[in-house]
Amino acid sequence: GYSIVESIIIGIAMMFSSTIIGIKLLPTTALHHKHSGELMVGMLLMQDFLAILALLFIISGDISGQNLIPLGKTLLALPLLTLACFFVVKGILLPLFSRFDRISEYVFLLAIGWCLGISELAHYLGLSREIGAFIAGIAMATSPIAQFISLNLKSLRDFFLILFFFSLGSGFDLSLIPLIALPAAILAALMLSIKPWTYHRLLRSQSESEKLAWDIGFRLGQNSEFSLMIAYLAFSSGLIGTHASHLIQATAIITFLVSSYIVVFNFPSPIAISDKLRRD
Repeated sequence: GYSIVESIIIGIAMMFSSTIIGIKLLPTTALHHKHSGELMVGMLLMQDFLAILALLFIISGDISGQNLIPLGKTLLALPLLTLACFFVVKGILLPLFSRFDRISEYVFLLAIGWCLGISELAHYLGLSREIGAFIAGIAMATSPIAQFISLNLKSLRDFFLILFFFSLGSGFDLSLIPLIALPAAILAALMLSIKPWTYHRLLRSQSESEKLAWDIGFRLGQNSEFSLMIAYLAFSSGLIGTHASHLIQATAIITFLVSSYIVVFNFPSPIAISDKLRRD
């Protein structure tokens, strides 16, 4: 069995849906021009912010709240870093992008350097590198040049996505599969069933159409990459054991696979098998 703290962290890790898979399998036209894209991005961003708060509690090393000093430091560092990023983007990066926007290599290097630099700064401040990269991306996404950068870095994004999933598989201890296979399968089945239905009910309560509610529900029906970060950081902090960490990872992997197949075979996506459903 798992301890109370491990059970809480496992529950927290199950809360979020994957931004990577949700956006990757959403047609570009829907992402930028349709109501479904607005809903998806808004819901995923809200989840990402909640996931960052969960990561802050885990980074502090005490989710019981008995020692608030480390948590207070991380909670103070987060808004200060966020404000600094928005001011730097507005005062320095945007003028630079506007002046040299015709040089694609310059835009490429500046965007990458910005994200990597803020990632390291966040780590230095006691936050995680993932939180820093997220803040850097959000700050840049609010700028007028964001769509141009997104299109130019699309191939790089896909390359790092491949590396992300390779690193996910390579870090998994296969010897633990017999111990966690059944719990992971049951937990994944529950997530794949409960999440689409829950999103569907919530969207229907907001007067969204039946078709749209199911579409978004199934697109958000998997676990999140933040689940993997939660498992890694919680294990590194000594809050959970190896079994609990691998249970979260295995559940995430199963939901990634099954949810992707569900979307690709049944809903419009850029990599749909059917010509009828393929949308770029």
